[in-house]
Amino acid sequence: MAKRQKNRYWLRIVNSYISTTFSITLLLFLLGIVALLYISSEQISNYVKENISFSVFIKEEAKEPDILKLQKLIDAKPYVKSTHYITKDMAAEQLKKDLGETFLEMLSENPLPPSIEVKYKAEYANPDSIKKIEKEIGQYPMVEEMYYQKDLLYVIYKNLNTISFFMLVISSFLLVVAVALINNTIRLLIYSKRFIIKSMQLVGATKSFIRTPFVLNSIYQGIISAFIAIIFISAIIYYLQNNLGDIINFYDYKTLGITYGIILLSGFTVTLISSFFAVNRYLRLRTSDLYF
Repeated sequence: MAKRQKNRYWLRIVNSYISTTFSITLLLFLLGIVALLYISSEQISNYVKENISFSVFIKEEAKEPDILKLQKLIDAKPYVKSTHYITKDMAAEQLKKDLGETFLEMLSENPLPPSIEVKYKAEYANPDSIKKIEKEIGQYPMVEEMYYQKDLLYVIYKNLNTISFFMLVISSFLLVVAVALINNTIRLLIYSKRFIIKSMQLVGATKSFIRTPFVLNSIYQGIISAFIAIIFISAIIYYLQNNLGDIINFYDYKTLGITYGIILLSGFTVTLISSFFAVNRYLRLRTSDLYF
């Protein structure tokens, strides 16, 4: 009979430990996902900005060697990510795909000028910088005109800033929620052991002696939960890299290091602080107050 009760006691302890670890793992997983999304949002923003392009239309009389020389000059600019030379024939082929061959068959000759497609670096993809770039490139003698969708550029720039702001707000809110839930989970675990804490205190154990095993146990749970959460997030990163690797590099060591660091630090810090103050609370309570 005593053996059965002892087994039940240890089973309850194990179940309590597993359920607490599982709860902390889920919350750290949520925290890690939020951190990953917020850190990766900059990469998404840069991807969108660096795929905005403008066309530099070249005068008809310009020769191809001069156009290629101009392309190299533009490509060397600090604000240029890449350039692509589009000949008259290439422009005609693209127009055929967009409008069909009937349109070009009505014309005696190809009216499309050669052009250079230019893509910016992310930090220069804003309306003010592009105006300066447009003025600078427009000074080359063989440049006929430059074209880009100004309204679309402004909308993209404005929306990206708005999205970044809301990502910051949502991430901060979820961070507070995750920390609060982890704190409550630890407090509930300590609450279930309040009579043990008070019994140790009544037989003469010092506060630090009582507090230390509870705090260390919570820290171990936090670290174990953090590593489990990292494993889950690594699996998601592997999936996203295979499907969205062209847009975002999820294997960026800086991003991974910051994300995993936040999870580990949160698992350690929050459990440490929560268990410390929770144990102190029950050490200060009178024995009669433990029943309320």
